[in-house]
Amino acid sequence: MILFRKFRVLILMVFLVACTMHIMIDLLPKLEKRAAGSSSGAAGAGGGCSCAHNPGGESRSWAKQRARAAAAEPGWPNKHSLRLLQDFSNEPNSNLSSHSREKVTEKAESLKKVKQLKLGSEKRGLMKDALSGQRAVQGSSRLKALYENPLYKTDLPHLSDDDTLFNLNTDIRLDPKAAGNQEWHNEGNEEEYSPTGEATTESYPNWLRFHIGINRYELYSRHNLVIEALLKDLVSQRITSVAMKSGGTQLKLIMTFQNYGQALFKPMKQTREQETPPDFFYFSDFERHNAEIAAFHLDRILDFRRVPPVAGRLVNMTREIRDMTRDKKLWRTFFISPANNICFYGECSYYCSTEHALCGKPDQIEGSLAAFLPDLALAKRKTWRNPWRRSYHKRKKAEWEVDPDYCDEVKQTPPYDRGTRLLDIMDMTIFDFLMGNMDRHHYETFEKFGNETFIIHLDNGRGYGKHSHDEMSILVPLTQCCRVKRSTYLRLQLLAKEEYLLSSLMAESLLQDQLTPILIQPHLHAMDRRLRLVLNVLADCVEKEGFSSVVENDLDAQPSLHHHQAHRGR
Repeated sequence: MILFRKFRVLILMVFLVACTMHIMIDLLPKLEKRAAGSSSGAAGAGGGCSCAHNPGGESRSWAKQRARAAAAEPGWPNKHSLRLLQDFSNEPNSNLSSHSREKVTEKAESLKKVKQLKLGSEKRGLMKDALSGQRAVQGSSRLKALYENPLYKTDLPHLSDDDTLFNLNTDIRLDPKAAGNQEWHNEGNEEEYSPTGEATTESYPNWLRFHIGINRYELYSRHNLVIEALLKDLVSQRITSVAMKSGGTQLKLIMTFQNYGQALFKPMKQTREQETPPDFFYFSDFERHNAEIAAFHLDRILDFRRVPPVAGRLVNMTREIRDMTRDKKLWRTFFISPANNICFYGECSYYCSTEHALCGKPDQIEGSLAAFLPDLALAKRKTWRNPWRRSYHKRKKAEWEVDPDYCDEVKQTPPYDRGTRLLDIMDMTIFDFLMGNMDRHHYETFEKFGNETFIIHLDNGRGYGKHSHDEMSILVPLTQCCRVKRSTYLRLQLLAKEEYLLSSLMAESLLQDQLTPILIQPHLHAMDRRLRLVLNVLADCVEKEGFSSVVENDLDAQPSLHHHQAHRGR
């Protein structure tokens, strides 16, 4: 009997021990995570960004951390591929700046944002001082007054389904979880989303709202609030993936954001004051990030609206590029410079070597972010050779450089023999001349719209290289053809007037960018000088061939007003 009781007690004790061990095993991971979180929070609060204080120490542990990460992820790094539009277009929360799991990291990044805001305010002060006298005379925003001008209020023709890039009245159900590439996922968000066919356009991310607003006549409408929101997204959205862009002569990065939008990042290679050396060929010149930003603002002021939205951003090379990339070739090019700055150089045809590395201070670098156009799988684009393409040879000249009657041949060649394509080339010529951009070898159009559509002004990084020189060869298409749209002609005259001076409008518009000042004063003044040269060329054309032969009326909505303004301009 006594043995039986001892046996029961022993069984009970074994049972209690087993239960205790089971409970401890369940609670141990949670306790470890809590301890790790508190220790990392304390480290972040006390030390801030480790790379800013001890970049050398970080670099020593960098390889070990990646080795452990590689062991945990046998497939790293996977090949980076573009995200199709329908794979992620219906996330209702994609315009939010963060998910709930990022609230901890927001505190760590708040100090950085404060420093950036202070730096930005100091830079803005420089440009505001330059504009203060002008605005005092004006009494209000010159830019706002410009957009209130009747020339900037003309209406588009009625848009049919054939005139819009995307038709929203479809039965296609777009689901991000239907994507075949598991590399693209919504990190830490297991929420189920309804298909976009059941959601309103207001719930779409801003980059998608930009895409669905593209039509036959413009990339975006004049006063589209989505563009301003998209510019803010380019600056504030968390970067989740980075890869090198294939092709091209210089390093460019494809950055993917938390809301699945994508942008092309061009890093800073020169200071604002550096001019292109006089012995540099145009095809070996640096691509400038501030030129991309300024080109977007110039394109909007000219009312072309053919440049995708571009914004400047200060990027942390450690956290936002090196730690986010799955591109092994890019990752291997990071190193610590003798000045203890983080540097990388990537792979490209030109300027991708340790001698031309991109270095931060210690790991902060400026760059331009240009919003992606819709994926080619959804909206095909056609690439056209520019008729006035340069030879891209050190000794040979192109045909247009030796044949003064070259334009007559172009006018007889499709698609320049009809429609507005030749006039769009003239717009692009004026746009490039104002920037000093000699590198316009090709251009693109959306295939859906055929030949009756606008030219997309992509890749403007070689503009604003020389403020002390006006490259008149850029204007050869205009001098040979002597053709221009009336809307362009009138706006150029408007921007030459003192109350709408182009340099003042550009300076005011560029104040909106985080990296302001984008252009130094000599570049702003150069645009005024070049604008007068364009008007002189057009005046010579009108005197030689007559106003009606040179200026083609594309303003049928208010013919009497524009006819009156045109003759005033003469």
